[in-house]
Amino acid sequence: MGELIVVRHGETEWSRDRRHTGRTDLPLTAHGEEQARLLGPLLSEYSVAHTLVSPAIRAWRTGQLAGLDGAEADEDLWEWDYGGYEGRATADIREERPGWYLWTDGVIPGDAEHPGESVEQVGARVDAVLKRARPLLDDGDVVLVAHGHVLRVLTARWLGLEPAAGRLFKLETGTVSLLGTEHGHPVISAWNTRDAGRRAD
Repeated sequence: MGELIVVRHGETEWSRDRRHTGRTDLPLTAHGEEQARLLGPLLSEYSVAHTLVSPAIRAWRTGQLAGLDGAEADEDLWEWDYGGYEGRATADIREERPGWYLWTDGVIPGDAEHPGESVEQVGARVDAVLKRARPLLDDGDVVLVAHGHVLRVLTARWLGLEPAAGRLFKLETGTVSLLGTEHGHPVISAWNTRDAGRRAD
């Protein structure tokens, strides 16, 4: 059985500036492209059988630069829809809502393109991703290239935790994390790294 190789896309202008980037389709910065290229040698160490990628340009470009061929788009890997908080930083939001915390307070509705999602709705989406990905692990390792918050929720669900437990797993741009099993139970094998080594056989 393979492992899930979780890849957060490289840096964008908004991720660099700590602005919530849900459905706004931003490209990678030059630094983000370099982060993606540096993932190539690491990912080449794995027996990648399948790759699922968010439809966002920043995720697709990361996969391309990292040398991941034959990727399939998965709509459920889109980032959390931040609604009316799209493009805004936490510090800015807290000027209106002191103490605001995404994981417990959620988002406000936005426009037609950014209606907003609850953490439970994001959880339902990643449950669907995991349902599709688990059978693919019989063929080898499965790469998921997506976004910070959605991958944190996915990790919580892999571990059998509530979606909001994704708050426990900080995830930087241009990183690789490994979700596997130990004695039949789901575990995190490596997290938030750019130099994860090949797992022991």
